[in-house]
Amino acid sequence: MVTICTRLRNEPAVRAIAETHDPVFYAAGTHPMSAAEEPLATVDELVSLAEHPKFVGIGETGLDYHYTAESADIQKRSLRIHIEAAQRTGLPLIIHARAADADMADILTAEHRNAPYSCVMHCFSSSEALAKAALDLGFYLSMSGIAAFPKSRDLRNIFAAAPVDRILVETDAPYLAPPPHRGKRNEPAYTAHTARVGAQLYGLDYAEFAARTQANFERLFAKAAAYKAAA
Repeated sequence: MVTICTRLRNEPAVRAIAETHDPVFYAAGTHPMSAAEEPLATVDELVSLAEHPKFVGIGETGLDYHYTAESADIQKRSLRIHIEAAQRTGLPLIIHARAADADMADILTAEHRNAPYSCVMHCFSSSEALAKAALDLGFYLSMSGIAAFPKSRDLRNIFAAAPVDRILVETDAPYLAPPPHRGKRNEPAYTAHTARVGAQLYGLDYAEFAARTQANFERLFAKAAAYKAAA
């Protein structure tokens, strides 16, 4: 699994989790909702962090206009810095997108045209249009507990229309616990409930869907897979 640092000043503590627990890897970046409060990351800073053997992704970064639209300009600057770091390191970008679909699709597409990179749309709950834009670029969509909520039929339809080899499963812990734990503190074990919903969407049994999403993870987070293979 990958645990994500969303403020770079917390990177040492998140790194320590990955160093302590063999199955845990980590990523780091500046969350868009914090972009105006935190020092602007530099490409060199992110590239330097990527030298750690268990650092496997760039982000979480992205755009969030739901709560923090007033910082849109600094969010875009931060996003482009993270994209360049992903391009330079070859590590996947981890994207948070909320209420910013058009700008997100435009920036991801333009920057990918400049230099290709891999990416996962973390905790995906955006529009069909953004899903298509991401999938057209070869990106992955990550299914959180939101996909298991009873009223999330439209979101489930978006996932069902995506290729199963582009799907990941995640917690967004401690938030967004799926039923029957909704409203409680989320934890990694609860991905099983989300995965059962995913299996139903694709007409697969649980074990096969779990194996497919594990293979997707290892394809996208190749550095984690290589570390496991070398261990």
